[in-house]
Amino acid sequence: MIVSDFLIIGGGIAGLTFALQAAAHGSVNVLCKTSAQEGSTAWAQGGIAAVASEDDSSELHVQDTLIAGAGLCNQSIVELVVREGPERIRDLIGYGVAFDRENDSFHLHREGGHSRRRIYHVADATGREIQNKLSFAARGRSNIRFFEHTMAIDLVTSRKVGIDFHRPNRVLGAYVLMPDGKVELFRADKVVLATGGAGKVYLYTSNPDIASGDGIAMAYRAGCAVANMEFFQFHPTCLFEPKAKSFLITEAMRGEGAALKRVDGTSFMREYDSREELAPRDVVARAIDFEMKKTGDEYVLLDISHKGEDFVREHFPTIYERCLSFGINCGTGPIPVVPAAHFCCGGISTDSWGATSIEGLYAVGECASTGLHGANRLASNSLLEGVVFGHRAAHHALERLAPLEPAPQIPEWDDSGSVRSEEAVIISQNWDEIRRFMWNYVGIVRSDKRLERALRRSEVIEQEIREYYWNFTVTKNLLELRNLSLVANLVIRCAMARKESRGLHFTIDHPESTQEGGADTVLMP
Repeated sequence: MIVSDFLIIGGGIAGLTFALQAAAHGSVNVLCKTSAQEGSTAWAQGGIAAVASEDDSSELHVQDTLIAGAGLCNQSIVELVVREGPERIRDLIGYGVAFDRENDSFHLHREGGHSRRRIYHVADATGREIQNKLSFAARGRSNIRFFEHTMAIDLVTSRKVGIDFHRPNRVLGAYVLMPDGKVELFRADKVVLATGGAGKVYLYTSNPDIASGDGIAMAYRAGCAVANMEFFQFHPTCLFEPKAKSFLITEAMRGEGAALKRVDGTSFMREYDSREELAPRDVVARAIDFEMKKTGDEYVLLDISHKGEDFVREHFPTIYERCLSFGINCGTGPIPVVPAAHFCCGGISTDSWGATSIEGLYAVGECASTGLHGANRLASNSLLEGVVFGHRAAHHALERLAPLEPAPQIPEWDDSGSVRSEEAVIISQNWDEIRRFMWNYVGIVRSDKRLERALRRSEVIEQEIREYYWNFTVTKNLLELRNLSLVANLVIRCAMARKESRGLHFTIDHPESTQEGGADTVLMP
């Protein structure tokens, strides 16, 4: 048993913000599926949104978020996050994050859906800078211990081990697969799920390989409700290049004047929305999807070459160099792009402090459903949500911090009877099948019939995985597949429950929004 006051599953902006706040008051263990430097935070290019200029205001940022959220945002949560945003930006600067400046002011980007420039950024690698500086700060704290290349299997709760039935269900820790293949019990009375998103549930995604929905799946199995899983945001512009492996072209490039064009060089966004390239992501993604289906082309073009090569190299150095490595000079010509699954707007239901329905369990960042994003996330509000709720959850936990309760009789991990599988092909086959039917049936545009087909196949695969899981020794690939399968099922069921089109959920059988549809889709275990 490995004991700490706080156990954080995930080491991105949300998890590390919590860790840095909590470390002064107790011991903190941080679990990372790969190295502590990897994850969705490090992949974030565009930046972090917060009111920063005299021509901007909290009211405008709130309004932009509500408009993007298509009637499903929790307005009090939006106001809270926007209000606390500037202070959290100052925290990041205090940790050494060097946001770009222009003369004596910060250089701010503008992205789709924003009425003002309010995106703090570090060129086009903002997330990497934030990840590096928070990781450096956390490693300097003696009370924070990192466990890299580990994977949480399941949460341990009082109900699950059959104790304290007279008390509300409370978290006790988690079973964790270690790098050597052994399973250890990590004991803590305060557990934070900061596991990021679930983009790998789709065939094409901008997410890192580790984004398999682990936190959402673990929380649901433990008894937490999940909400609004039908709202999966597809980023409109992912580099179309097989060797690029999900390389994102930041929305900030469109904010700086990049135009979307058909392969023949003609522009098309004006035909879909008066905001053209600065329309919200769901609008732009559907427009690109429609154009590709109409023309039969495999991609569209994103062109910023009219700004000149020096401008592109200065403002988007990472993208410039990455494209150049594939023979594409985006300073002199267009970039081939396609939409890709990008952000899960739903997740584990939490309150305004990031607390779940299980005592002592918090969910922060992309794995949580806080009410901020509603039916569609406004660009660059995700890093903001992570730092705000990481901070809030830590203070909520610290106010309720008590000496670690004596360890109850928690059973050790029991793998008796399980054997090493000689049929790993089953994992890869089911993994590929899930991602393909999710892309084809539960993607940018949906229908009742497609969703029904997806659900039938999902249930068959879930049963196969369940049998496999209980008969064979657990591996990282098996655990990811188990979580991915459950998340796919949750997305499908939420999509089937919403008999309208709203925000990111568009169905040809119910193309209009309805008055009755302006409520969250909640699934209970």
